[in-house]
Amino acid sequence: MLCSVPTAMAACPDLSPYLAQSDPDWLELERQLAVFMSECLDNSEYFALIGAAQLNSKQLSPALESLERALLIDPDNGAAQIDYAQTLFELGQLFSALELNARLLQRTDLPEQLKPLLEQRHTSWRGFTRDLSFEAQLLTGYDDNLNEGPDSAEIKLTPSGEPILLTLSPELKPQSGPYVIVGLTSRYQQLAPEHLHNWTTQIRGRQSEDSKSDFVQFASQYSLVRSESKKNWQLSTGIAHLQLGGRSLFSGVEAAASYQIQGAGSCKPYYTVATQQQMFHNQRSLDGLESKAGIGINCDLAATRGAPQFSSEVSILSNKARINNRLGGDREGWQLHLDWRYRVFRGELRAELSFTDLNDQQPYSQFLENGAERWQHSNSISLQYHEPLRVFGKDMELLVNVYQHRQQSNLALFRTTDTTAEIGVQWQF
Repeated sequence: MLCSVPTAMAACPDLSPYLAQSDPDWLELERQLAVFMSECLDNSEYFALIGAAQLNSKQLSPALESLERALLIDPDNGAAQIDYAQTLFELGQLFSALELNARLLQRTDLPEQLKPLLEQRHTSWRGFTRDLSFEAQLLTGYDDNLNEGPDSAEIKLTPSGEPILLTLSPELKPQSGPYVIVGLTSRYQQLAPEHLHNWTTQIRGRQSEDSKSDFVQFASQYSLVRSESKKNWQLSTGIAHLQLGGRSLFSGVEAAASYQIQGAGSCKPYYTVATQQQMFHNQRSLDGLESKAGIGINCDLAATRGAPQFSSEVSILSNKARINNRLGGDREGWQLHLDWRYRVFRGELRAELSFTDLNDQQPYSQFLENGAERWQHSNSISLQYHEPLRVFGKDMELLVNVYQHRQQSNLALFRTTDTTAEIGVQWQF
């Protein structure tokens, strides 16, 4: 039986008086039992009892050792198995604890009064393998180029080799003004013994005085992450959709994979590949298949107080036209992305820098710069600060974001500058 006391060895005292205590002082009980250790080295019940005392007094490492010794002497010691599973759980070894608890529930000699307790424990522990959370955002800000209009008010056309200046209509010029963003994100995680499932879905919308530039974004991504002692890899797939001015503009389907080398140092290199099928609903001639291959490094210096986290990635980009007559044809280029995170005051400051270079492989249009092949050089900087808040008894975060994007090109139509600043709150539930 699980809780029966076997006949003690001659050299080991009778443990019945210690087992009979209903609400013992666990530290005192451990002290009393420690006196007999040299006499009870071959007694499984002794190590199960002293292990229980250590577990209940939160001495987890000694408890683990004592209970392991109890099970080495008698692998079927049910009392030791119950406490050993609890010790594994409290040490963070969730799946080992679940496996042992499941074996306990299958024992034919399990006392009826213990079965409901072990079933309840099993259900509670399994709850730690799944997590569903939601995150809401409310932001207000100002954008000096809501519609991403070109910097120049005039475009030079070259239909016959001679330049002709064309003045852009007012609606194509940069529109500035305040805006409000509302977003909702759901995150679901499921742990397995050797991998992790992640599923993230987000919907985000912006409203401003320029209704034609208002948008609604939807994105959903699933990823499978597997971590091993010397490597970490991730596979992901997802979809994205953008509505602009109340009309569907863009949809994308993507797949990606990354591989990171684990090591003793604080910086770990990784490799990544990704591809996205791009569909432009109103201009299918712009459809393309974009691919990326990159190498990067993640540095976590958090072991030093106030030290930053840093990552960098450099990638080769390729965007293949889905039809032969796409303006500019295929596009090739590269991208560099830098990311810093630093603890500041009560929150965290994040800075991101991105540099992208894309070059068309065919003339963009005979009407622009005499049919020159378009090139685009863009760079962006983003500063984000978030700090925990406690408002009306709710855990929230203060968000402050500043962003600037600048794009240069040999074609004036594609030279743009955009600067935004926003402030808001975020809360999880």
